[in-house]
Amino acid sequence: MVPALKMKICSGYGIISDITTGAASLRVIVVTKNYQHVLALEFAIKEINENPFLLPNVTLGFHMYDIYSDARLTYRATMQLISMKNRLTYRATMQLISMKNIFIPNYKCDLKDKLSAVIGGLHSETSHLIANILGTYKIPQLLYGSTPERMYKTEFLSPYRMVPDDALQYLGILQLLLHFKWIWIGFIADDKDNGEMFLELMLPLFSESGICLAFMEICPENVSFDDYKEDIIRKGSEMYEKIMTSAANVFVFYGEADSIIFLRWVLYFPEIEVNLCKPKGKVWILTAQMELKSLVFQWVWDIQVIHGALSFAIHSKDLQQFKAYIQGRNPSSATGDGLIIDFWEQAFRCVFPSTFQGQIEGDICTGEERLESLLGPYFEISMTGHSYSIYNAAYVVAHALDAMFLSNARARTMMEGDRTIKLNYQPWQLHSFLRQVSFNNSAGDEIFFDQNGVVVAGFDVINWITFPNQSFARVEVGRMDPKAPNPDQAFTINNDAIVWHSWFNQAQPLSVCNDNCRSGYSKQKKEGKPFCCYDCIPCSEGKISTLPDRAECFQCQENHYPNKDHNSCIPKSIDFLSYEEHIGIGLFLVMLTCSLITALILGIFLKHHNTPIVKANNRNLTYILLISLLLCFPCALLFIGKPTQVTCLLRQTTFAITFSVAVSCVLAKTMTVVLAFMATNPGSRMKKWVGRKLTTSTVLCCSLIQAIICAAWLTTSPPFPSVDTHSVPNEILLQCNEGSGGMFYYVFGYLGFLALASFTVAFLARKLPDSFNEAKFITFSMLVFCSVWVSFVPTYLGTKGKYMVAVEIFSILASGAGLLGCIFFPKCYIMLLRPQLNTREQLTRRNL
Repeated sequence: MVPALKMKICSGYGIISDITTGAASLRVIVVTKNYQHVLALEFAIKEINENPFLLPNVTLGFHMYDIYSDARLTYRATMQLISMKNRLTYRATMQLISMKNIFIPNYKCDLKDKLSAVIGGLHSETSHLIANILGTYKIPQLLYGSTPERMYKTEFLSPYRMVPDDALQYLGILQLLLHFKWIWIGFIADDKDNGEMFLELMLPLFSESGICLAFMEICPENVSFDDYKEDIIRKGSEMYEKIMTSAANVFVFYGEADSIIFLRWVLYFPEIEVNLCKPKGKVWILTAQMELKSLVFQWVWDIQVIHGALSFAIHSKDLQQFKAYIQGRNPSSATGDGLIIDFWEQAFRCVFPSTFQGQIEGDICTGEERLESLLGPYFEISMTGHSYSIYNAAYVVAHALDAMFLSNARARTMMEGDRTIKLNYQPWQLHSFLRQVSFNNSAGDEIFFDQNGVVVAGFDVINWITFPNQSFARVEVGRMDPKAPNPDQAFTINNDAIVWHSWFNQAQPLSVCNDNCRSGYSKQKKEGKPFCCYDCIPCSEGKISTLPDRAECFQCQENHYPNKDHNSCIPKSIDFLSYEEHIGIGLFLVMLTCSLITALILGIFLKHHNTPIVKANNRNLTYILLISLLLCFPCALLFIGKPTQVTCLLRQTTFAITFSVAVSCVLAKTMTVVLAFMATNPGSRMKKWVGRKLTTSTVLCCSLIQAIICAAWLTTSPPFPSVDTHSVPNEILLQCNEGSGGMFYYVFGYLGFLALASFTVAFLARKLPDSFNEAKFITFSMLVFCSVWVSFVPTYLGTKGKYMVAVEIFSILASGAGLLGCIFFPKCYIMLLRPQLNTREQLTRRNL
């Protein structure tokens, strides 16, 4: 018979102990769901021993120790593993505190009890206590529960983690929050180093990602739920009030294997105290070490308070053979299992008569109860994440031992006498083989460690769906896969598969400090509040925000402008004065009318060119004036239509020169009138100034000066077509840039100077004693001309786009029409309607 090679597990079965005061008895409260961890190890060892290709001729065994979450018992159990074998049964284990000298440390004489590795523990504190001893002996320790980070800060400790790296879980939690845009969250953690480490690492990442904590709470350590001390009650009620009154709808609960028990106790407070606020639906994000479980006194508590919770779970696959193995489990078939009696009594709420002294009250255990009849919070038939890690840990050790035996076959010697295999190896020699372990388990998952001794695996995202009968379902809705080819694809989730708490009416919950800003608004931080809390302010003029919750608004492109709601950009319309618009058509008709009237008047003057009224005051000057006016009116055509290089060069200069000729003619006519009357005085020397030379030189000189100014303008800084996208918010203005603003004002200033000079001279000659005094009409014409252009300046500067052009066209037409009407209409009236007045005698008759 081949002796067994022992592999031992410490703290594989989690127990919460409670020693009653004032009594000699010991009462153990079992977390019944953790019993599956024992079965997972036993099932794995059974499979390994039945596998002829793995560890042939070697039988694995195991010892199970429960340390009752007690440090003294943890140290004692660990020392027992490396010392002379202790024969105590499970039920005697609790009495180890008062017993002494039952084992000899560092002394072993039983070759069958060969320690190869330790699997444990379930809680981080337990794992650390075990490692303090195992590290001295370099004994491999495989962790399947919470991982104490401080273990990796000590050089001589060498644990192997059967759970994925916590950093992957941290990143998964962050990705989950960002995916659903939950930026205002609550955080609750165990009073452990891991919770502090989570905050230390994640708070900067939360801030960088725009996530704020509504509040942080630390769960008190080692709470005795049936003690109900005043401070514990106060702590629980305060935490409940904070949770339910918080604006946050999402809470991250970072805890260990049994932390869910504390959370359920807090959420049960409305049943304990009547003055608390009513419960509300919340989304709970739970970490991978937590499972939905209950203590005995919590079995009647409603579990629907965590309905719709999302949790990260160690990736696992269900093993059908394991289910069959569990279904055949009962006290009579579990030989050597010292844990099953206490488990069975508390799981099925019955009593075995052989274990109870005194009168039995309640149900009697038959041992035929079925484990599959238990609800999920008490026990599961499907393999949980912790059990899956234990199952894989057993196979890891088996494969490492197999590789070590194959590579070191000469180190073994056979003793034929008692058929014992002498195993000349030390546990520390297993490390090099553990690091190189790589195999596919029976579920098809590849199991291997990275360079840090952490199993390379991912996390499943589980949606917890609970039912009123205390049952629940775990639905896989996502994955955090470290083996994804692209880091951006590591996190995946199926939104449609998630069932939310009924409080949210199956709509995706929001968790923000305040309502999101709509598009068209930007965020403004609230003083004294976290950056997740903000006010919404409308985008300023010219800016938009197309998405909700924008930090700031942005400008549209130059050829676009914001709509009314400031949430989109609209292409600007191209604006210029065209012939297709009413105002363009109107100005064109006015220009055409004025041109035709001017041409008609010129025809009338040509027809009556020999009459005294035409000859009076220089007939040729009159023709020049009419022709210049005839040219001035069509100048308006250069202002209508899309600006081009040619029209921009010609519009202002052509208008300025033609109007300068017209005003120069008016000035010359006025001077002629004044000089003519002055020459009639006896002995006057003004006769030599009256004639064509004066008028011709006046017109030429005045017009030439304007022409020189325009030439200088065109030479130095000529006008050019330009696009103005800023003056009018919703339009792109096509216009002529005047090039040099100074030259523009010089041209108009000089034209105004000529007009003012003509007006002044005509005003002084208005009372000359002729029956037909042309100076009066010139005065009126120049008064109209000056009034038009004086009004033009502020109006022109106060308008934009095509209306600015329309103002200038109107001024051209109005001032030209003023000259035409005031000077020539009276003469046409005489020539056409009062020809009897068109005589020399009538024109030279003095009005006394």
